[in-house]
Amino acid sequence: MITEHPYAPLNGPADFASRLAAAEDWTYAALEARQEGLWTPTETEGPVLADMVAATNPLHGGHLPPYTGESVYVRLGRIGNWAGVLRLAARAGGWELRPVVGTDPSSLTRPFGAADLLSGIYALAEQGEQWQRLMLATVTDLNASALNATARDRPSRRPLEEALEERAPGFARELAAAEAFFTGPGTLEDLPSYLGPVPPPPVDNLSA
Repeated sequence: MITEHPYAPLNGPADFASRLAAAEDWTYAALEARQEGLWTPTETEGPVLADMVAATNPLHGGHLPPYTGESVYVRLGRIGNWAGVLRLAARAGGWELRPVVGTDPSSLTRPFGAADLLSGIYALAEQGEQWQRLMLATVTDLNASALNATARDRPSRRPLEEALEERAPGFARELAAAEAFFTGPGTLEDLPSYLGPVPPPPVDNLSA
């Protein structure tokens, strides 16, 4: 498991509701721009976006969120993976992710582009990395408590989800909301179909 996350939140100390609103607003703005013909993914943007979705395949077996029957490690991993993939996608396309929490997409004075979509999604994806930090710290503390307790006084191990909820009230509800944004019908899993067909890369490029 990754134990360190070197990237500081791009959007600063934004709360979850603000992050979710930004992710939804900028994603919907991208789809609207696409549908109205104001944005057609370029030869660079299209394949990068398709690869981004492929790299974040949630492998949920067709089950709908929230994935309350699964380990919190897996649930947070699905969301946290998006942040790293988005950073890679931005590098691949030569784009810069920027903070968008609290910014209305209608404020753009230039045509919409992939960088704007990625920045919107990143606002929520980086929340996943913050949750992963919290989870790792919580696990460390739970392990320390278990080791420090005597065999006689040692309590039964507290569920991780319960400990996370205590440290971050609303965690379970927010995690479910994040899952509903990233996975399931009508979510980012369907992004390629919303943006239109993306041609496969030339065979020569694959064999290079």
